[in-house]
Amino acid sequence: MQVETYLFGSVEVNPESIINFPSGLVGFENSKRFMLVHEENAQGGAASFTLQSVDDPAFAVQIIDPTTLGFNYELALSDSENALLASPVAEDVAVMLVVSRQAESAAPAVSANIRAPLVINTRARVGLQKVMQTLRPNITLSNLVNEV
Repeated sequence: MQVETYLFGSVEVNPESIINFPSGLVGFENSKRFMLVHEENAQGGAASFTLQSVDDPAFAVQIIDPTTLGFNYELALSDSENALLASPVAEDVAVMLVVSRQAESAAPAVSANIRAPLVINTRARVGLQKVMQTLRPNITLSNLVNEV
């Protein structure tokens, strides 16, 4: 299927690769179908990810694996969240963070939304945005300081 996008122009997408977010994303509840676009780095892995709405060509967000920032989530899913995700096994779940750029400051800053991670069942291609009122997940930080 052909998808028009603001960032990438017209893109051919396999309908089976579309990720469905039945409740949409916060503030964009009408965008429910997304495609994942990524660029490869020199080692062959993904350097960055763009979650592009199939329903709204102008809506796309950058997402990042939290492990690249040095931490891991342990999230408890409610029964309804587990059902929405089609009861995934742990190895089929990806947790991603939405990244935003704050251009209002003198030096533009980039931040990741750790209070509303995306939880995606990669096998069933369905996801949700888990909004947490208080940050209570078990987050393990790695040592991000480089030895000099």
